Amino acid sequence: MNEIREVDRFKCKVINVIKNLAWKGVTVEEIDTKGRVYFGRVSGETEINPGDIFYLGVKPIYEIEDKTMRVTLYDAEDKQLDWTLV
Repeated sequence: MNEIREVDRFKCKVINVIKNLAWKGVTVEEIDTKGRVYFGRVSGETEINPGDIFYLGVKPIYEIEDKTMRVTLYDAEDKQLDWTLV
């Protein structure tokens, strides 16, 4: 079985950044599949612009309503920026 592990990283490109007072909403697109994920609470102090490259980490989860994965956004230094359930 080819289970996706959280340590696996998928390169993604920033598509859109919505700036709020303390947070940024960031939409990223995975390079190979073109799948998109929205992160709504990225720190406003983090420098993020459309076209920047970041990384997604994926971890299967169980028994949280209808969600099946926790997707985490990382920068190039492997720092966690935000996560969401999908």
